[in-house]
Amino acid sequence: MHQSWFSDLYPQIWLMTDARNDESLEKSVKALPRGSGIIFRHYHLDNDQRQERFQAIRACARRHDHILLLAGSPSLARQWGADGVHGRQWKRHQTNGLLHSAPVHSPGEIAIAQHHGADLMFLSPAFATRSHPGQKPLNRLQLRRLISLCRKPVMLLGGMNAVRFQQLETLGAHGWAAIDGLSRL
Repeated sequence: MHQSWFSDLYPQIWLMTDARNDESLEKSVKALPRGSGIIFRHYHLDNDQRQERFQAIRACARRHDHILLLAGSPSLARQWGADGVHGRQWKRHQTNGLLHSAPVHSPGEIAIAQHHGADLMFLSPAFATRSHPGQKPLNRLQLRRLISLCRKPVMLLGGMNAVRFQQLETLGAHGWAAIDGLSRL
């Protein structure tokens, strides 16, 4: 079941950025419901270009009260003014003062993320996705089991959109994240 006490702490909808949605990224950020979350990845850019693009998205995100996390080191997230950091490898003492999200796909990765103090888990793949072509999505039983292992809010990722989240919401996830599913708003 949906755990409503999370709703005041963390957004239910998250936009994941990358090269695929860069061209329309500002438009997508503006179209998100106020107070949504964004995970800035943009691994395709060199460091200077990536920082410049991050700052542009940060300005847009601030105007719409969105939370912005950086897929990068905690020190870089602080330096660039991110609200948090995305990555399973970061330890609690490194992320102190930052919101910490982690990508998870298995019980082992969930255990690592929880041990390192992650505040949010991004569980995938819920559906077939262009991000991981050929990877078999988790079935409802697998999703329920993995969600039950998480002691923190879970966001479903992988081929997600609002309709698909409604289909899976009873499994206990707090929200959902997408690249393509939020890029055509």
